[in-house]
Parts: sequence; C-alpha cells; structure tokens
Amino acid sequence: MKTIPSRAGFIAARSKGEKALARGLVIQAVSYESDEWRIGLTATKKIGNAVTRNRARRRMRALAREHLSRLAKPGMDYVLIARHDTATANWQEMGQGLEKAVRYLHRAIAAKSAPLPKAQS
Repeated sequence: MKTIPSRAGFIAARSKGEKALARGLVIQAVSYESDEWRIGLTATKKIGNAVTRNRARRRMRALAREHLSRLAKPGMDYVLIARHDTATANWQEMGQGLEKAVRYLHRAIAAKSAPLPKAQS
C-alpha cells in the first residue's frame, strides 16, 4: 500500500477527481499515470483532539488494508478524509460504505473518461 507523497496529489484528487460519502468518511479518487494505486489519509482538527485524529487515521488505514486493497484499481489515487464519527462508527457499516463508495467512484471515473457517442445526422 503506497502513500501519496505530496500535497499536490491531495489537491489533484480534490480538484480533478470524484468524491463519494461513506459512513464515517469521505473518499476522493483520481486517476494518474502509474501501474499501482496510492492512498492518502486526512484527519483535520475539526474531528477532535490528537487522540481522536490518530484513532480515526488508524481505523481508515485498517479499512484500506481490509477493503480497499481488494477493490483498488492500478493508476488511481484514493484520499480518505475522516469525519466527526470516524473514530467511533460501526466497523461493519464503515467497511460496507467504503466498498459501495469505491464502486461508485470507479463507475463515475469510467463514465467521465469514456468518449461521448457521436451524434448521427
């Protein structure tokens, strides 16, 4: 599981990518030129103190290992953003929500990059 190395990767996911909501987190995804997928984790001070933020990051990392590693596509950046209930939300609900959101993101990105059908005259 590789990580997004710079702030530019996070900004690209936010500005050029797609976004989906899941129980306890927000997932952003964008494609980039590579043959492997990368992950970035964000937990802002809005969600709580350092203990809460670290717990949220640990849970997101574990979710990524368990669920995202099976669903991730090569050449994609995934940014997981903690929400106020990430540290305390039900584990199964978070896992199911993450899987559903990732499938949605893959469909949205595929639809965005698919060529438009030509108009017939």
